[in-house]
Formats: sequence, C-alpha cells, structure tokens
Amino acid sequence: MAGAWRLFIGGEWTEPELGYYDVLNPATEEVVGRAPEASGAQVAAAVDAARDAFESWSRTAPEERAAVLDRTAAVLRREFAGYAELAQAESGATAATARGMQVGVAAARFRRYARGALEPLETGLPPQVNEAGPLGKAGVLGALAVRRPVGVVACVTSYNNPWANPAGKVAPALAMGNTVVVKPAPQDPLSVYRMAEALAEAGAPPGVVNVVTGARPEVGEAVVAADGVDMVSFTGSTAVGQRIAEVCGRGMKRQLMELGGKGAALVFDDADLRSAVAGIGTTFSFYSGQICTAPTRVLAQRGIYRRLVEGLARYAEQLTVGDPRERGTVVGPVISAAHRDRIESYVALAAEEGARLVTGGERPARERGFYVAPTLFADCTHAMRVVREEIFGPVVAVVPFDDEEEGVALANDSDYGLLDYVWSGDVARAFRVAGRLRAGGVGVNTIGRHMEAPFGGFKRSGVGRDVGSYALHAYSELQSIVWPG
Repeated sequence: MAGAWRLFIGGEWTEPELGYYDVLNPATEEVVGRAPEASGAQVAAAVDAARDAFESWSRTAPEERAAVLDRTAAVLRREFAGYAELAQAESGATAATARGMQVGVAAARFRRYARGALEPLETGLPPQVNEAGPLGKAGVLGALAVRRPVGVVACVTSYNNPWANPAGKVAPALAMGNTVVVKPAPQDPLSVYRMAEALAEAGAPPGVVNVVTGARPEVGEAVVAADGVDMVSFTGSTAVGQRIAEVCGRGMKRQLMELGGKGAALVFDDADLRSAVAGIGTTFSFYSGQICTAPTRVLAQRGIYRRLVEGLARYAEQLTVGDPRERGTVVGPVISAAHRDRIESYVALAAEEGARLVTGGERPARERGFYVAPTLFADCTHAMRVVREEIFGPVVAVVPFDDEEEGVALANDSDYGLLDYVWSGDVARAFRVAGRLRAGGVGVNTIGRHMEAPFGGFKRSGVGRDVGSYALHAYSELQSIVWPG
C-alpha cells in the first residue's frame, strides 16, 4: 500500500515542489504512504485551475453533472474493498467503520447529490401589484428566486473520516455547478487522492476537482486566503475555524463551518437506561471518541445517577481495545501520538480537578500504536475543564442535576452547541426540553442521524447547515429575477 502520491491540479498528477511526508498507520506506526507537500505556487495553480474550469462546469446541464456524480459512486462501489483498506490503514478505523461509515457513506453521498443536481433551482414568488409612482407605471411584477453556484469552493476536511467528510463537501458543491480545491487533513489525505481518481474516471473535467496536501499549516492557509476562492467549507476545531473566519471576513468569502462540539446528554429519572448507556457508550468506541457529535458531557438526574454511572462503566470495560484489523476489536487507536498525549493530559487534569476516575485512564498495553483506554469520570462539576472543553477522544464525564430547569441550564452553559441529546420516558417533556436547548440538533432517545435533516451548530460549533438539500443551499447563492407581468 505504501507509495508516493502526487498533487492533483487541473486534471494532471503533479510532482510536489516541496517533497513528501510520511502518512502513518496509527495502529502500527508503519508508513501507509507518502503524501505530497504543495508549495504556495502549486496552491495558486490549483485555485487558478478551478477558476478556469468554473465557467464551463457551471454551465453544464444538471443531467451531465448528475451523471458524473453517479458514475463516481459506481467507481467507489467497484473499488470498495481497496478503498476501505486504505481508509482503515491511514485513519485507524475498525473494519466496520471504514467500510460502512467511511467509504459506504461517501458512495451514498455521491448518489444522493447526483439526484440533488436535478433538484429545482427556481422558486416562484407571488406576483406583486404596484401602484403608479416614481419607479414607473402601475403594473404587476413577477419574480423568481434562483440558486446559482458560488464559484470556487475550498474544501478543508477533517481527519476523523477521510471519505465521508470530503464527499459531503465535494458532491453537493459539484452538483450545484461549483468547482473545488480540496485540502485534506494532513494525517490521512491519501483517501482523498483515491476520490479524485474516481471523479476523473467518472468524467469530471480537468480543473473541476483539485487536491493539494501538506503537513505544514501554510498549505491550508494559502488555500483559504487565495483571491480566487469564493467560499470555504471547513470541518475541524473551533480554534482553526475562528482563524479561517477572520480570513473569510477580510475577503467577504462565503463560509460553511462545522466546528467543535461538547454534546450534552440529559438523562432524566424516567429514561430507558439501557438505551441511554448504549447511546452514550458510543463515545468510547465510535472513531475512538474522535467525533464532534459524541455525547461526552453527561448530565444525569440524581434518581438514576448511580445506576447510569455503573452502566457506563460496565459498557466501557467490556470493549476490546486493539488493532482495528483484528476481529473483535471495538476501540482502535486515536489518530496520532500528539493527539493521544493531548487526551492523556485531560485525563490527568480531570483527576487534579477532583473528578472521580471510574474506569480507564491508563494507556493500553500495546507495543505500537496510539491507543487510549475508554475512560469514565463521575462526580464532576460543570466548572471542570474536562466537562467544558472538547477532548475528542474516548472520555466521558458525568455531572449530576436535580430538576429539569437545572439540567437545561447546565446543558446550555457551554461554548458549543452542535448536537445534544435527551433521554426520557416522557416524550412530551423530551421534546419540550429539546426546544430549549441551544444546539443545532437534538437527539430524543437516540443518537441516530437523519441524513436529510440540516446539520450544523449554534454558538462556537459552526456557521451554516449542510446535509440533504440544505447542502445544496449552502453551496449556492440566491439571485432574484424580476419582470413585468
């Protein structure tokens, strides 16, 4: 699997001017492949290629764009096994996650936006009757609101899902007639080059899709700041998102930001505890907690507090931590040694702050790889940093509360507002509480996602919404057309 990749610029595979860097398997620390390090000039060339391709691509028939996306999905299905093997190697995902949630979701997103390219662009507005005046004679005006492509979109993607996250940006952007420059996360960029191969095979014209990579932050900064970029779509940390937003503000660039999360899970006394434990427990296993939607901040009503903590401890202790290639492994590694060390620093900090370590907290006994044991803290207060800050690892902190008012207040006392959760046997109360939560989404007695529902965050969790038709809106501008009736 190891090999050196080249940049993809204007439909050509291009040697990087600044050499290569190693992409490591986080489970074994072996080299998966070598990723190219783009120069500033090559970033500019990628943006120019996208700019040059925009005029023709934006004018193609929707049916043609749909066909390219549908053929891309077919290539992903044909090469499914190899793509999943690469995703697992460079991200450390388990086989089930790499197949189902990474490559499988990517193929589904290209299929979805093949249909999306055919969705109506025009919305008719009611006719307006105008009296005679300074602007003309009396008459009736008709109007349309029409969605138009934004232009060149910089897609800056996250490391936790090297297939589904880029596909969720590239597919709707192309469906709307935009062209893209993709800057993948430096930890696992090789899958995105495979995606570019699939798009080229499917007939995406030169320059419509460009991929530049680099371990240096300067590469992403150059992409975001380029004059030829009209919009930035970013998934990642709030801190990086804030810096990107400052650059976008100076250039009046459109933004779609899916940033950090510290999901509150409110569990009431009448909740189905088995359901709550199973849902919250996914923080320990799914992507090894490296997901912004995880219910990591558990607010438990005192009547079930002890039983919920005990249930979560049993759940965590039954999970097998190990090489994701091995059958039976549930919890794989985190993405890098640096990230493992960051998570461990939060575990140490929680103990210093007075949280009670219930289970986990130690580094698993593995000769190689970047592993963190599923870790549960109880008897936390809401002022603790382990409760307030995004850790992005398999760490759950539990805080008790007395009544509904306190639970809602604690849930909303956060810089973040991406996805919150409510578990209660009283569905009316659950929906009432959901309506009071300052979050872009709320799961009621579930952690499940509806893949047509708008996705995005309140507060520092982001700007804008995507998924389903909302992504098509995000990657378009509205133009109004008015005419005399």
